[in-house]
Amino acid sequence: MATKKSLRKKDPQPPATRLLLIRHGEVEARYQRIFGGRIDMNLSPRGRRQAKILADYMSAKTIDAIYASPMKRVQQTIAPTLKIKMQTQTIFPDLREIDFGDWTGLDWHAVRDKFNFAVHKWLEQIEHPGSPNGESGKVFRARIEPCLREIIQKHPGQNVAIFCHGGVIRMILSILLELPLPKTNSFEIEYAGITQVALYPHMAEIELLNFTPWRDLVG
Repeated sequence: MATKKSLRKKDPQPPATRLLLIRHGEVEARYQRIFGGRIDMNLSPRGRRQAKILADYMSAKTIDAIYASPMKRVQQTIAPTLKIKMQTQTIFPDLREIDFGDWTGLDWHAVRDKFNFAVHKWLEQIEHPGSPNGESGKVFRARIEPCLREIIQKHPGQNVAIFCHGGVIRMILSILLELPLPKTNSFEIEYAGITQVALYPHMAEIELLNFTPWRDLVG
């Protein structure tokens, strides 16, 4: 006598947690193309326009939580988004930009000449041994990773925006994608750009890389 096989439904795949990693807008002209790091600078007029365009784009996105660095350039970038979405932010002081130590305030050429290394290898220098009197890759990661893990733990299956800095975004990508920090030099992280990462139980997937509403939508 034939027997019917019992059909067992597979457990549904849990929804992905999505992180929107958002860099601050363009900074004041005197701080552009330098190692700014811990300098608490303002946005330029163009940066403020980028922030408004970013806010218009974000208005149509479902965002369950917003986290941010306390630095002025980030707070000025996030302000229009908070206003238009009528949401609040959680500030994590440890999401501030990397401390470049003795490189701080110097441009690429000055760092190259004074510290004698090829500028395109700056992330290798950060990874090991680190900039003189600044944070090494190991120290930087030890500051950023607990913030990242806490955010992920608190918001499973949700969409979370993290407003921060180029260096912080590179470190987050390094952690999530299990890449050495210098490998993230292959990614452009533009002012007011959005990189979206979907987190699944078995992998992290980049869904959007360096999308810039002020450039890609407005031109």
